[in-house]
Amino acid sequence: MNLFKYSNDNKRYHTFNYYLKNKYHNKVAKVSLNAGFTCPNRDGSKGIGGCIFCSNSGSGDFAGNVEKSLEQQFCDISKILQNKWPGCKYIAYFQANTNTYGPIEKIKSCIEPFLNKKDVVAISIATRPDCLEDDVLQYLSTLNSKCDLWIELGLQTIHDETGKIINRGHTYKEFLTGLKKLRQHKINVCVHIINGLPFETKEMMLQTVKEIGKLDIQALKIHMLYVIKNTKLYQLYLNSDFEMLSREDYIDLVTEQLSYLPDNIIIERLTGDGNVNDLIAPLWSIKKVTILNDIDKLMVAKNYYQGCNINSK
Repeated sequence: MNLFKYSNDNKRYHTFNYYLKNKYHNKVAKVSLNAGFTCPNRDGSKGIGGCIFCSNSGSGDFAGNVEKSLEQQFCDISKILQNKWPGCKYIAYFQANTNTYGPIEKIKSCIEPFLNKKDVVAISIATRPDCLEDDVLQYLSTLNSKCDLWIELGLQTIHDETGKIINRGHTYKEFLTGLKKLRQHKINVCVHIINGLPFETKEMMLQTVKEIGKLDIQALKIHMLYVIKNTKLYQLYLNSDFEMLSREDYIDLVTEQLSYLPDNIIIERLTGDGNVNDLIAPLWSIKKVTILNDIDKLMVAKNYYQGCNINSK
């Protein structure tokens, strides 16, 4: 018998797997695509170089090869997923960089071929809250009436002082504005945050989650900060005194964060991905399964469930 109502595997938080299996009654996997977009904090519109933690792929290290067509990327990745999960369905995930930052015709040309593609049950688009122009919003609204649509909205932190350090290029207020625009069109939103950003305290990271929990969002991705070779963060890591979270601190922090999130918010992930060949720190992040297992164990030890501390003082 499951103790948590949004679980089919004894997890104590609302897993993405639970949501997908209950909605589609099938195994569903994301196919991560690189459509060749850029970002306003890369091309000079708001800054150059992108966020200091991003590789040249724009957080798309595990997306398809940008040198190939989107169709070929999808074909290559879906074959691998079929070998792992025969009969699985797919979410076409436009992952790398900011996928609503560009001419509306380019955005449409990237997305439209996947609307009626066999075995694609949903479309997910990663973007920034400051890249939602009126024509883009109108298109997303139309898209939302045709398919299951998710917008993955990068926030990383509610703290604007940290946003400046990481060269984010937008404020928390701008995030709230972007979120409001999307929800006015009833578009599902998954928010991304990062634990361990330079000079943030545990209380600051908890505050980010507490504030997010008050918002009209449908899902959340929690990443740990990881340092990749040849990024601005790597130089800051070498030259500064900011400390990376230890494995124990990260696991403890995540269990606390989950306890302050309403239980209806889907948790899409609790770890981050770094290319092993370029990863500098934390090396403990490589063993994702053990991290997830230890989060589960600590939640049991604390008798925690997602949302259990929302009403505590």
